[in-house]
Amino acid sequence: GPPGCGKTMLAKAVARHTTASFIRVVGSEFVQKYLGEGPRMVRDVFRLAKENSPAIIFIDEIDAIATKRFDAQTGADREVQRILL
Repeated sequence: GPPGCGKTMLAKAVARHTTASFIRVVGSEFVQKYLGEGPRMVRDVFRLAKENSPAIIFIDEIDAIATKRFDAQTGADREVQRILL
C-alpha cells in the first residue's frame, strides 16, 4: 500500500494482541554491497525469530528486494529472494 496508510501500525497491533515478538526490518538492508552479506542477514533475522518464537517478521519497504526473480541484479540479490521464499 501507499506510504502512511498504516501497514506498520497494523502489524504492530497484531503482535501486541498476541504473544508474538515483533521483528521489523527494512528490505533495503538486505541489499548489501558485500557478497553474501544480504543472505546472511536474512538468515540472522529468521534465527532471531525462531529464538523469540512466536514471532512476526515485518519487512518494511519489501519492494526493494521483491522484484521479479529474473530481474534480480546479482547472485546475492537472487539468494536473498530465494531465502525469503
